Amino acid sequence: RDIIQNSKEALRLLQEKNPAFKPVLAIIQAGDDNLMQEISQNLAEEAGLNITHICLPPDSSEDEIIDEILKINEDARVHGLALQISENSFSNKVLNALTPEKDIDGVTDVNLGKLVRGDAHECFVSPVARAVIELLEKSGVNLDGKKILVIGAHGAVEAALLCLFQRRGSLTMSSQWKTPQLQSKLHAADIVVLGSPKPEEIPLTWIQPGTTVLNCSHDFLSGKVGCASPGVHSSGLIEEDNVSLLAAALRIQNMVSSGRRWLREQQHRRWRLHCLKLQPLSPVPSDIEISRGQTPKAVDVLAKEIGLLADEIEIYGKSKAKVRLSLLERLKDQTDGKYVLVAGITPTPLGEGKSTVTIGLVQALTAHLNVNSFACLRQPSQGPTFGVKGTVFKNYYNVSPHLQFNLHLTGDIHAITAANNLLAAAIDTRILHENTQTDKALYNRLVPLVNGVREFSEIQLARLKVSFHPRNTSERLSKPEILNLIWFRFLDILLVLDTNDRFLRKITIGQASTEKGYSRQAQFDIAVASEIMAVLALTDSLTDMKLRLGRMVVASDKSGQPVTAEDLGVTGALTVLMKDAIKPTLMQTLEGTPVFVHAGPFANIAHGNSSVLADKIALKLVGEEGFVVTEAGFGADIGMEKFFNIKCRASGLVPNVVVLVATVRALKMHGGGPSVTPGIPLKKEYTEENIQLVADGCCNLQKQIQITQLFGVPVVVAVNVFKTDTRAEIDLVCELAKRAGAFDAVPCYHWSVGGRGSVDLAQAVREAASKRSRFQFLYDVQLPIVEKIRTIAQAVYGAKDIELSPVAQSKIDRYTEQGFGNLPICMAKTHLSLSHQPDRKGVPRDFVLPISDVRASIGAGFIYPLVGTMSTMPGLPTRPCFYDIDLDTETEQVKGLF
Repeated sequence: RDIIQNSKEALRLLQEKNPAFKPVLAIIQAGDDNLMQEISQNLAEEAGLNITHICLPPDSSEDEIIDEILKINEDARVHGLALQISENSFSNKVLNALTPEKDIDGVTDVNLGKLVRGDAHECFVSPVARAVIELLEKSGVNLDGKKILVIGAHGAVEAALLCLFQRRGSLTMSSQWKTPQLQSKLHAADIVVLGSPKPEEIPLTWIQPGTTVLNCSHDFLSGKVGCASPGVHSSGLIEEDNVSLLAAALRIQNMVSSGRRWLREQQHRRWRLHCLKLQPLSPVPSDIEISRGQTPKAVDVLAKEIGLLADEIEIYGKSKAKVRLSLLERLKDQTDGKYVLVAGITPTPLGEGKSTVTIGLVQALTAHLNVNSFACLRQPSQGPTFGVKGTVFKNYYNVSPHLQFNLHLTGDIHAITAANNLLAAAIDTRILHENTQTDKALYNRLVPLVNGVREFSEIQLARLKVSFHPRNTSERLSKPEILNLIWFRFLDILLVLDTNDRFLRKITIGQASTEKGYSRQAQFDIAVASEIMAVLALTDSLTDMKLRLGRMVVASDKSGQPVTAEDLGVTGALTVLMKDAIKPTLMQTLEGTPVFVHAGPFANIAHGNSSVLADKIALKLVGEEGFVVTEAGFGADIGMEKFFNIKCRASGLVPNVVVLVATVRALKMHGGGPSVTPGIPLKKEYTEENIQLVADGCCNLQKQIQITQLFGVPVVVAVNVFKTDTRAEIDLVCELAKRAGAFDAVPCYHWSVGGRGSVDLAQAVREAASKRSRFQFLYDVQLPIVEKIRTIAQAVYGAKDIELSPVAQSKIDRYTEQGFGNLPICMAKTHLSLSHQPDRKGVPRDFVLPISDVRASIGAGFIYPLVGTMSTMPGLPTRPCFYDIDLDTETEQVKGLF
């Protein structure tokens, strides 16, 4: 009674702080004896627990029992698991299939080992063994110095009994019933514990009068009731029912303890993260040597270290895993951590290292300052990988394993490509059938007569709701209603591919004879610029993604009304293709700190940020004092502006700090240095000290700081140091950055030493994050489309005004008329200049920004102007990186990617 009452009170206190919490006890039973099941059921209900009963046939095999155990192990709703199976089924394989955290009967080697080692407070102890000890002590028996014989017990109960007796100063012996010296052992014992029924051939006279006998022969684990031991008239007999009932109550107590531990694990804590040590070498080795010289942790180990449950990850090999969105529901009451965005100045074509600073920063925070931190990155596209970049990360700021990160990963981009092209196929085939069939024939196929009745599908009824009142029967529809249902006309239908190919920018399709002469011009975009990629990056749930996919506008009907993917009936299929891609991929840095890789939109022709979901999950996992560091592509004028005005609107998250990355190399270019071209050695201006070029080029850094200040967020400048930079050049950049309004400016050396080289940056970010962010959007989305474009052009780029082409103006008018005028703007513009002209460096002035075209990504939720001659399908350079990429067929090592 006392134990159950205390357990009930303990559970009530836990539920006061966690109202939705109710521990669940699972019992796997293989047999017909329901006595212990009934006892456990009654006590669990009295204490306020839930119980689930898995009943297997008595002859269930070892593997069948283990299969059920593994299912319960993975079920986050269950907090304790007990086995009620036959004695013959209690093999080590079965017992150790239980996860120790749910093993409330204390039968696994882990729990027994902790008990023997003296860590009883960290493990579950056998309720039967505890019941024996408590009954003896409650009966006034002093165990210190007593000779105790445990007879007929086995396995976990035997080991736990012997250990607990020894801890109380008893002299313990263990024996089976058929031991030759049993009579002498019984004569010598002060206390006898019967662990199984006494065989008939053992005389009762072997037990000396006055000996305390405790009968726990009811096999509590199996539920099998053994024969009592009638005729044992010793003065200290304690019957088996007392042991069984007390053990059942102690099992409930273990259940409450399991629930308490589980709740504690869900609360914010500093991760018990095992960081991997780097051994930086000088000179810095090649990228491939660094990458292959560090063995990453198993991803399931990393997941457990950062607080993920076993059923919240889907493992892809040894080093990467998808994280399920159910985590957000479990941690919905957890306070978010600090939110840090890494942006940059206008880069050279070589890139200035925003991604590398992101990795260096989280390595410094977690591996060197012991602060929970997460990096959230975009997935690399294979277009630049095989074209101009070769790889994304290098040296000591890598995502590991590097090869998998840069190629395919978990297939998200392939899923996006498949979904986009399915949608394009759906609209093309619909146009063909509409143009080659009479209204009547098409109508009969779209709304077939089944058993004498015509009825619209749900998708067709939804389409009719746009303009007409839906009807259950279609026989009374007028001709205009039929046309509204079946007639579309082409708008903007794009195929996508994740490989750079300029020859796909304009193509002609439909030239086969089977297409009946209905050819037309079309084009390919790179997959990472597609609307489905944008949808993936901006969605916050599977339901939301389905809605966004469904409302993507792919055509207009004859009256000019938008036609969506939902109208085509393809929404469900698109969602199926994307159901795994929506889950962020967990990886790690070279120092073993966690990274989410998810989504990969380009910043110059898309919105250039990793996913909202990855950020939201990471903010919960790091806890209130932790940091989530995400990056925005290219300069602050492109990626950062879109992060604030598009991504923050979609997510509702408010950033605490912006880290603005600058390099001496880029600043020299903006100061008038010679052109920088991939594959061509840098001129001496970039490899030798030149203070004047740096000073002149800092105008671009100052402009990017001013852009950040438009949004009211503190900015820390990170000078990504190259080996050719001098101290005087670095100091000058830091000084001018602070004068321009940066909260702080620090040099970073992660390139050569990993996270240790970014500790100063990490400390500056922590200090800046403690200041209040006065975040604000740049414009009101209710402004007309033209005014929003003009605001970005003038306030961010520094343009004098904008100039709309007739095509752009026509599109804006159409989107406004269709009701899409209140969406934010995603400018597609070169990343190599604040203006639309890549060759204009520094801070261009007095230019007019030309808008050549405007597209609408209604599912993603933004309007998409194209600036100047901006292309949405990159081309390959004269000497692509794929020239150097090869596979060693003997070792299967990839060469040339680094």
